[in-house]
Amino acid sequence: MDDEVEEFVAERDYYLALEQAWTISSRPEIYLHLPASVLRFQSIRDGKASGFRRTANACLKRICKAVLHHDWQTAAELMTNYFQTLEDSSPRSQSSACEAIWRLGTTILQHHPNSSTDNVESFVRKMKLVGVNHYLKACLEHAIHLLCSGKMDEAYRELSLAETWRYGAKTAAQQDVLKLIQGYRALLDYYTWDKKNRALHERANDAVDSTTEQEMHKYFRQASFGLRDAVQNAGVWDPFILSYVNLLDFYDGFEEALKVLNDYAYDSRFPPNPNAHVYLYEFLKRHGSPPKKLMKVLRILYHLVPSHELMLEFNSLLLKSKRNRHHKEALSVLFCLLDFPTWKGDRSTWKHLQKQVKKAIAQGHSDWIKEQWEPRQDWWPAFHFSKYRALKDFDETENYAYRKATIAGILMGKGCKYFITIYQLGHKVQKVKLKKMRQYVKDHSLLQLSRC
Repeated sequence: MDDEVEEFVAERDYYLALEQAWTISSRPEIYLHLPASVLRFQSIRDGKASGFRRTANACLKRICKAVLHHDWQTAAELMTNYFQTLEDSSPRSQSSACEAIWRLGTTILQHHPNSSTDNVESFVRKMKLVGVNHYLKACLEHAIHLLCSGKMDEAYRELSLAETWRYGAKTAAQQDVLKLIQGYRALLDYYTWDKKNRALHERANDAVDSTTEQEMHKYFRQASFGLRDAVQNAGVWDPFILSYVNLLDFYDGFEEALKVLNDYAYDSRFPPNPNAHVYLYEFLKRHGSPPKKLMKVLRILYHLVPSHELMLEFNSLLLKSKRNRHHKEALSVLFCLLDFPTWKGDRSTWKHLQKQVKKAIAQGHSDWIKEQWEPRQDWWPAFHFSKYRALKDFDETENYAYRKATIAGILMGKGCKYFITIYQLGHKVQKVKLKKMRQYVKDHSLLQLSRC
């Protein structure tokens, strides 16, 4: 181990001696100076790598650790040393170094308290010149950074310049990045069109001159062509899809917009995406589509995300149907919603459940309730119907607690903890109401029905 340390120190001194020679390079004239403790504990398995590369790897690990702990000053100091890895003659090592410097450098500059916009701009300009293969990616991520800073015009210029960049044959990865660049540029064209369209509607009484109409149409064409090309590629394109559909819908392209949304939701080229079904549902609902179509879309969303907020609308649509199987499905939707912590205390859902449970009992469909309760009877009592929950619910809203107590009694009988606790708390205040509730539970609980 001592021999290895001596070797590392010797190589470090060698690079220190070359510092003057590196000052004429376009790369930063700095050296990889690491604490002796880092050099001392290098891994033996890296023996095949040169001392410089091992030192560079150790520096990279320390940068990552500093970033992880939000120690931006230390990360910045180490990063200035890590720049020297760009001198590595190995194409693979230089490529990975470019990626690491770009990723970590932008993160540090965006979070360092003393960083300025000029620092970021300077860093981006230099990184574009480091490696041709990273030029488009650097342009795209810089444009996104500008957008996050509210600089739309600068971001648009950056994307437009990147879109026209040419340097030899593009790799498959560069083609993918170029598609994103074209998509984002088209998205900004859409936002410009939308802004002008809103301004136009605000002065609806004023005459619209031909110049304004031509300008609007120019942005429409640029945005629609760019967005159309972008969303034809596999991937998740949520904001692009919404913008494209809004454009088509505005210019009476209902069928074309519907086709775009159907493809996005059902075409196997695109990964499963709950938002795709949400967008399709909202579009159909906005255009007054029949309930049957709306239910079809929401049913698929139900299987993908049973806890989605649109499930209450799905429940309402199912109840409007005259078919019993839809009413049974509506009951299932509510039970599934209450399986999730986010809906655990939703009073509206419990109110709907109580109403529909009572309706099912009145129509002689207690078996629907039993079917939903059987897979939940082992964990719902602790999840929903504990004594602690009863005390808390009663303290918050008595009527809400009474509804839950009714459901708890129907599912588990009047001897369950939740029902007993609510009955004891409310008996003195709502004596008549609680007696009726107790009698109803006694007559219609699943325990009582199983004995019949």
